[in-house]
Amino acid sequence: MTNTEVSILALPTADDVRAAAERLRGMAHRTPVMTSRTLNERLGAEVHFKCENFQRGGAFKFRGAYNAVSKLSDDERARGVLAYSSGNHAQAVALTGRLLGVQTVIVMPMDAPAAKIEGTRGYGAEVVLYDKHGRSREEIAAELQQERGMVLIPPYDHADVVAGQGTAALELLEETGSLDVLMTPCGGGGLLSGSALAARDASPGICIIGVEPELADDATRTFRTGELQTVRNPATIADGLRTPSLGRITLPLVRANVSDMRTVTEDGIVEAMRFLWTRMKLVVEPSGAVPLAALLADPDAFRGMRVGVVISGGNVDLASAFELFGR
Repeated sequence: MTNTEVSILALPTADDVRAAAERLRGMAHRTPVMTSRTLNERLGAEVHFKCENFQRGGAFKFRGAYNAVSKLSDDERARGVLAYSSGNHAQAVALTGRLLGVQTVIVMPMDAPAAKIEGTRGYGAEVVLYDKHGRSREEIAAELQQERGMVLIPPYDHADVVAGQGTAALELLEETGSLDVLMTPCGGGGLLSGSALAARDASPGICIIGVEPELADDATRTFRTGELQTVRNPATIADGLRTPSLGRITLPLVRANVSDMRTVTEDGIVEAMRFLWTRMKLVVEPSGAVPLAALLADPDAFRGMRVGVVISGGNVDLASAFELFGR
């Protein structure tokens, strides 16, 4: 991507994150920040978890969806909003639509967690299911947009969505003060790039790390090579991180502001989930446990540091979770 292309995209800034925080005031929950003495002793570090599993809709995605939809004109709202998602963005857009009186249509894969499909429908959205091994969700959404004239709000590659997601890190740093490290999961990079904008502005020397499953390591390979890498329907249990690649907006933000990328194993994700569920009593989905998995896999790298972790969500299918824990 050329510098000219990046400038045309009008990338969001830290000012946009602060504006989003004002827009979300009284609408998004200011989720708690939690710690674990057991974990701190085990790691030799001080870890602060921003618990977005307690956010409206069960995930951080509500921040970006509400920020984006609330900025639409009356004419755009009247046309309705279209989105595609494996679950958390789907529920966030559906909930936002209900709150703002906007019709929503969500394209979701047939194998998305049942709890996320039911939640999306429960918020009043029309759900269009598709076979991800056949056509792509982007292709289906483009056809629906052409047919119905709706406004598309993608799950991560949208300036207002990115700015909204960054408000989680902004709140975390307001509560904890300066941190040595900030870690978030990374799928399409919306949470990571928005968090990086907020953190770089509030604490310029902070180390920002994105974490992915080894089976969905496209952003890590992109970060290492400088060239866009992709994955297709990766078989990771972290369904929220199965996105094919970073986007045209998130890619330059990640390259400019992120310090490092790490990957974790599927077993590591389950171990991290187990700790969060059993020791901290936090119901966290696999995607949300990915940063802790990275900490547990390499504690020496973070010894003596103050670490912030954004737990992205808690929309987990209970039967699937119990199956994972029973393996």
